[in-house]
Amino acid sequence: MARPAFGLKLTTMLTALLLAGCAAEPPYYGPKQPGDSVGYTDLRLDQNRFRVTYSGNSVTGRETVENFLLLRAAQVTLQSGYSHFLFDTRDTKAKTTYFSDFTGWPGWGGGGWYWHNWPGDFGGPPYGVQGESRPITKLEAYAEIVMLTPAQAAKEPRAIDAQQIIARIGPLVPPPPAPPKP
Repeated sequence: MARPAFGLKLTTMLTALLLAGCAAEPPYYGPKQPGDSVGYTDLRLDQNRFRVTYSGNSVTGRETVENFLLLRAAQVTLQSGYSHFLFDTRDTKAKTTYFSDFTGWPGWGGGGWYWHNWPGDFGGPPYGVQGESRPITKLEAYAEIVMLTPAQAAKEPRAIDAQQIIARIGPLVPPPPAPPKP
C-alpha cells in the first residue's frame, strides 16, 4: 500500500489546525471591562432597584445571554441584602452588523465593515465588483429589577428567589479563563 504524499499530510494537518482555531470559546461571564463589548453591568437606580445588563458576543446564544442576566440579577439582589427580586422591565435585543468581503474596484484594498444599504443592482458586470456580506449578530439582555425582602416576596407572586437562581444557573457558568503565563 502506498503511503500518502507529503502534501496530503500537510493539508490534513493544516485543516485540523484551522478547525481547532474555529472552535467557539465558552461564553464569558464577568463584568464588562472598559473597551470591551461582552459582560455584565449593573447600576443602582434606587435603594431597592437596579438596572442589570448582559451583552454577549456573536457566538453567545439567546438562552445563555438571558440566563446570565438572570444570574447577575440574583447576585446583585443577594449582595444588596435582599432575598428576592422581580423584573419591572426586561428585554433582549439583537444588534446586527454586516461584514463584507467586497473586493471593490481594481486597485482598492477591499474588505471590511460597512453600512448595509447597497442598491439592489450594484456590482457584477460591467463594474467588476464582487463580494458577499455576512450578518454578525450580538445579543444584549437588560432589565430593571426590584429587590424584595422575604416579607414583601411572600405577598408578590412574581417574586424570584435569588438563592434558587444561583443554585440552578451558577453551575452552567464556565470558569474564568486562566491568566496568561509570564
